[in-house]
Amino acid sequence: MRKELVFGLTLMGLLVLATVVVMPPPSQWTQGHLGLLMLSLVVVAIMLGFPTAFTLMGMGVLFAWLAYRWTNPDLAVQQTLDLMVQRTYATMTNDVLIAVPLFVFMGYMVERANLIEKLFKSLHLAMSFIPGSLAVATLATCALFATATGIVGAVVTLMGLLAFPAMLRSGYDIKLSAGAITAGGCLGILIPPSVMLILYGATAGVSVVQLYAGAFFPGLMLAGLYIAYVVVMAKLKPSLAPMPPESERSVPLTASARAIAGGEHRRALPGLVAALLRPAPGGPRRRWVAGQLAVSALPALLAALGFLVVHQATREIVIDTGGLREIAETGGGADAFVYEGVAEPPGEAEAAAAPGVVEPPLAEPVPGTLAEPPGAEAPGSALEAAAERAEGARVAEGPGRKPVPLAFWIALAAALVVLVLHYAIFTFERLEILKMLLTSFFPLTALILAVLGSIIFGWATPTEAAALGAAGAMLLTAAYRQFRWSVIKESVFLTAKTTAMVCWLFVGSSIFSAAFALLGGQQIIEHWVLGLNLSPVQFMLLAQVIIFLLGWPLEWTEIIVIFMPIFIPLLGHFEIDPLFFGLLVALNLQTAFLSPPVAMAAFYLKGVAPKHVTLNQIFAGMMPFMAIQVLAVLLLYLFPAIGLWLPEVLYR
Repeated sequence: MRKELVFGLTLMGLLVLATVVVMPPPSQWTQGHLGLLMLSLVVVAIMLGFPTAFTLMGMGVLFAWLAYRWTNPDLAVQQTLDLMVQRTYATMTNDVLIAVPLFVFMGYMVERANLIEKLFKSLHLAMSFIPGSLAVATLATCALFATATGIVGAVVTLMGLLAFPAMLRSGYDIKLSAGAITAGGCLGILIPPSVMLILYGATAGVSVVQLYAGAFFPGLMLAGLYIAYVVVMAKLKPSLAPMPPESERSVPLTASARAIAGGEHRRALPGLVAALLRPAPGGPRRRWVAGQLAVSALPALLAALGFLVVHQATREIVIDTGGLREIAETGGGADAFVYEGVAEPPGEAEAAAAPGVVEPPLAEPVPGTLAEPPGAEAPGSALEAAAERAEGARVAEGPGRKPVPLAFWIALAAALVVLVLHYAIFTFERLEILKMLLTSFFPLTALILAVLGSIIFGWATPTEAAALGAAGAMLLTAAYRQFRWSVIKESVFLTAKTTAMVCWLFVGSSIFSAAFALLGGQQIIEHWVLGLNLSPVQFMLLAQVIIFLLGWPLEWTEIIVIFMPIFIPLLGHFEIDPLFFGLLVALNLQTAFLSPPVAMAAFYLKGVAPKHVTLNQIFAGMMPFMAIQVLAVLLLYLFPAIGLWLPEVLYR
C-alpha cells in the first residue's frame, strides 16, 4: 500500500477514534453532540475524496433537518428547505463575492498572454550575479505571476515546464528546485489580490480592503525569506545551485550600442550622454541615443512617480464629520438629524411648530438684536449653514492633511540608495536587460500596482478594481498578440467553472454553519475553550496549531469555510482583532499547499516533471519552505506591525 494512502487512512482513523473517545454513549447524546459528529463526518468525507461543496450542503441539510425535527417534527422539512433557500440567496446577494469572477478572469487572461517565458528569462539575466540566480529568478517570477493570476495550479505547472528543466540542466539540486517552484507558486493565495482573502473577509465580516493592505507586507516578507534561504544555501553549498556559465549570462549588444560602448562592461549613462552631446562621425543617430537615454531614465522616473502618488495619498484631506455634527446639533435646531456627517433638514411642519424660545447660538448675539430661532429656517438651510460653518472651521484650523509618516521618508531614502547603486553598475548589457524587462516585467507589475493601488488607497472598491484588472489583462493579452476568440472563450469557461466552485462552496459552508449553530455545536466548543481558562496568547497559539495541523489533510478552502466560523465568534472574548487573526491564518494556510498528503502543489509539479523526479523528492524539497512559513507566522505574531502598520496608516 502506498505511503500516502497509509498516512491518510491513519489520520482518518485517529479522527474517528478521537470522536468516539470524546462523545458520550448514544443514549446521552444532545443536539450539541450531533453537531460535533457532523463536524467529524464532514472532515472524513472530504478526506475520502467527496466534493467539498456538496458534502457540506448534504451534511448541512441532513443535520439541519435533524435539528428542526428535534423540536418540531411537523415543520422540519419546510424549515430545512427555507434554510437552504435563505442561505443560497444570501450568497447570491453578497457584494464581496462579485470580485471573485473578475479576479479569476484576470488571472486566466494573464496566464494566456504567454509572457512568463520572457519574464523568467529577463529576471534570470538581471539576477545572474546572485548565488542561486535561477532559483531566485524562479521565486521572483512565481511571486509576480502568482500575484497576477492567483491560480496556484497554473503557476506551478507553467514554472514546472519552464524553470524546472532549466535548473536541472544547470546542475541544481532536485529538492531545492522543486521546493522553490512549489513554494513560489503558492504565494498567489496570500499576496493580494487573493481570492482567499475575499473568502475570509466575507466569512469573518472583515473589510477586504484592509485585508489586502495588511497582507501586502507579510506576503513580501515570506517571498523575501524564500529568496534569502535559497541565496544562503547556494552560498554555503555551491553544489546545490551552481553559478550559470558565462555564455548563459551574457547579453548580445546591438551594433549601435557596441559603437558607443567601445568595450565590454562600460557604463551606459556617460557613453550615451557623450554620444548625444558630441556624436561621432558614422555613429548612431541622436534620436536613437535620446531614446536609449529615455529608457535608461525610466526606473528613476517610475520611482519618482510612485513616491509622488504615495505622498499625495498619505496626505489626503480628512473630512472631520464630528465638527459638522456638533454645529448641526447646537446651531441647527434640535430636530436636525445627523448620521455619518449628513444632516437631515427640519421639515415645514417642524419649522412651523418650533418653540418661540430657543437656546442661544454658540456665538454671543449683538446686543439689541433678535436672533432668529433655528427651527424657523427654510428646509435645507440648516444643513447648508452647518456645512458652511464646518468648512470655515476646517479652513481656519489648517489644511486638514495627514502628516507624512516617517516610514515614507525611510522608504524614499532606501529607494534613492538603490537607484544610485543601480546606475553605478548600469552598463550597456544592463540596458539591454532593462529593455527585456520593459516588455515582460513592467507591464505585469503596472497592472498589479494599478489594481492594488486603487484598492489600498481607496480610489476603488475591490469589485471595481477587479473590473479594472480584468480590462487591463485583456489589453495585456492584446499587446502580446494573444487576444483571440479561442483565448477569450477558454478564459470565460474556466472563470465560470472556478467561480461556480467557489460560490457553491460558500453556499455549502453557509448551510453547514447554520446547521452547526442550530445543533448547538458552537456553544459546546465555546464552553470547552472558555473552560480551559486560556489567555489570549494561549488561545492564539492553540488556534494556529489547529489550523496548521488541519492544513495536512485539508485544503485552504475547507479550512476557511468550515473552521473559521468556529474560531471567529471566540475572538471577541479574547479581544483579538479579526484582521490580525486573518493575516496569521493567511500565512498559516500556505502550509495547506505544501503539506502532504494533500499538497496539491506537489502533484501539479509531478505531473510535468521528468520521470526520474519522484514525489518523495518533491515532498522533501517542500519541507524547508514549510518551516520558513512557520517562521513567518512567528515573526508576524511577534511583530504585528508587519501586517497592521499599513492599514493603520491608510485607514486610521
